Amino acid sequence: MTNSVQFDASNLDWAKVDGLMPVIVQHVFTGVVLMQGFVNEEALQQTLACGHVTFFSRTKQRLWTKGESSGHFLQLRAITTDCDNDCLLIAAEPIGPTCHKGTPSCFDGHPLPPLAFLAELEQILAGRKSADPDSSYTARLYAKGTKRIAQKVGEEGVEVALAAMAKDREELINESADLLYHLTVLLQNEGLTLADVVTRLKERHQIAH
Repeated sequence: MTNSVQFDASNLDWAKVDGLMPVIVQHVFTGVVLMQGFVNEEALQQTLACGHVTFFSRTKQRLWTKGESSGHFLQLRAITTDCDNDCLLIAAEPIGPTCHKGTPSCFDGHPLPPLAFLAELEQILAGRKSADPDSSYTARLYAKGTKRIAQKVGEEGVEVALAAMAKDREELINESADLLYHLTVLLQNEGLTLADVVTRLKERHQIAH
């Protein structure tokens, strides 16, 4: 795997951390903290060169690429240093569970930010695109194509408006959940993501301000 992420490591304070810099790894889509490890200069160089997050294992006393034996790699998507240049924050896309115990994060059980679940849901729905139509409602929707999915989005949009007009808060929550679900399926079906929509919102915000 080749890496397209650019990072200037020239200002990192290796002396301050005795050559081993702590690294926090976040899920690039949800922001969830996946794990924490350490890198030396060689591990960082390998991470940047190959695109798979590589650490220096204090136990093995060697470079260790996450997923080298399990196949559960952490694909590098972004890397940032903190204000003191003695700690790194990496955004990664995990291939499979990150923790050796089989959980998505080494900090399993930590509360997930509510909006982060949308990214998690999107990944689940994306995985249903190639599934057997008989296996789930989502897979059946994909099989029926754009026209049916778009129809459902329209129906749910109307239901949201009706619930709001009726001042029915519980129904408004339920119908909004249905709308978000069907909209996410529609975006996936058309090769788009919620991130594409958020990017457009950010662009509009910058123009407006």
